[in-house]
Amino acid sequence: MKKLFSFAVLLLSICLNAQDLRIPLDTTVVTSGSVSVKGKLIKYKAQTGTQPVFDKNGKTKATLYYTYYYRSDIPNRENRPLLMSFNGGPGSASVWMHIGYTGPKVLNIDDEGNPIQPYGIKDNPYSVLDVADIVFVNPVNTGYSRPVLKKEEKLDHKYFFGINADAKYLASWINTFITRHNRWKSPKYIIGESYGGTRVMQLAYELQSSQWIYLNGVIMVSPADYELLRTKSSEDFAINFPYFTAAAWYHKMLPSQLQQQDLEAILPESESFAINKLLPAVAKGGFISDSERQEIADKMAYYSGLKKEVILQHNLEVPNSFFWKELLREKSGKTIGRLDSRYLGIDRKESGDRPDYSPELVSWVHSFTPAMNYYIKNVLKFNTDVKYNMFGSVHPWDFTKNSARENLRKAMAQNPYLKVLVQSGYYDGATTYAAAKYTMSKIDPSGKLKDRFSFKGYRGGHMMYLRKEDLQKSNEDLRNFINNSSKNVGAAKY
Repeated sequence: MKKLFSFAVLLLSICLNAQDLRIPLDTTVVTSGSVSVKGKLIKYKAQTGTQPVFDKNGKTKATLYYTYYYRSDIPNRENRPLLMSFNGGPGSASVWMHIGYTGPKVLNIDDEGNPIQPYGIKDNPYSVLDVADIVFVNPVNTGYSRPVLKKEEKLDHKYFFGINADAKYLASWINTFITRHNRWKSPKYIIGESYGGTRVMQLAYELQSSQWIYLNGVIMVSPADYELLRTKSSEDFAINFPYFTAAAWYHKMLPSQLQQQDLEAILPESESFAINKLLPAVAKGGFISDSERQEIADKMAYYSGLKKEVILQHNLEVPNSFFWKELLREKSGKTIGRLDSRYLGIDRKESGDRPDYSPELVSWVHSFTPAMNYYIKNVLKFNTDVKYNMFGSVHPWDFTKNSARENLRKAMAQNPYLKVLVQSGYYDGATTYAAAKYTMSKIDPSGKLKDRFSFKGYRGGHMMYLRKEDLQKSNEDLRNFINNSSKNVGAAKY
């Protein structure tokens, strides 16, 4: 009987103390660190935790996991730039730029970005923490960020998962963050990678029009522009073509006349061909003359390393996915990476029109996942049993009513201080560097704002910063952009 009574007490205790696996709604952990950047020791605090998302009635709708790095050796932060960082997906955690690009720690990888063991992190000697405080934000269902639901309550997808909804709640969250940390007087920047490019285009205007937060800069890293991306339009096929030239050059598949030149010497040729010749030809469709079709196919073969026959078989509209499969089919039978075409893959069979998998992505997840989980628990000291979502469930994502380009234009027109920097890797076959340039040109058709745009290209892929050489160069470009756009240049007027 005593044993039965003890078991009953134990069972009751377990029931009383059991709880759902949930992330705390509003909590912070602060640690101290230091990193040597450009030969100077930078002391900083790392604040990590969760901050609620409030609706217009003050109800908690979600809580977002973030990490905020700020220099601890600066007593007055009024003129200190603040950089809000987002990744993309949609549905991707803010892990890639956090421990790959701008933060004080980076992955333990080789100089070309390949994973090496033991997994982990090391100091980032190129971090922009010397010139700006940085906040890495994880949207709902990424990282440890989660919606707040009552028992039996269903998730409101429309509140979070769409181009407009995403920017709306994130803008409100940023307002709360700026107020809590007394950063209203700071020069402000937002940076977004991949889908994050669309996110920050939309977010710039949402911050300005709904939260009255005016930015100094918007940075788009390998931006995904859904007014062009995967539309299968004449523009989509033609504008991506210079990427074929870059990838073919890397794998030594171009004619010797091109191959013996430097990459950046031949890309302008390919870009000119794509805009001035290929785009008009593809736009003609089946009504193009046979002589022009043959001429364009010859040039495409010349600049891409593909056979003229397969180009003609595609009616001059060669998808990127076919290029990844075809480029090395006869040479080695290997595929090339989608997000970074320097990477090689091995498919089940050499036939087919697209690769079985993305070799670069599995490599990146391979190195980032253990490093980030280790870093959060052991260095940032944030402990939870909740799973860190490298990629979270955010679909179906609402892509309708996409006015991101136009909204960035309006934000720039209304705010003379606002400047834009675009950074892309030449070997990115998903969101190509030429498409990023094209997006810049289409944001403002008048051309009156073009002097406030700048573009920087790198010899890597989608995450060009994984190459040591590009990690240094891209951070320096970002540092210069922040320094130049945060200067006092007089009244905000035309």
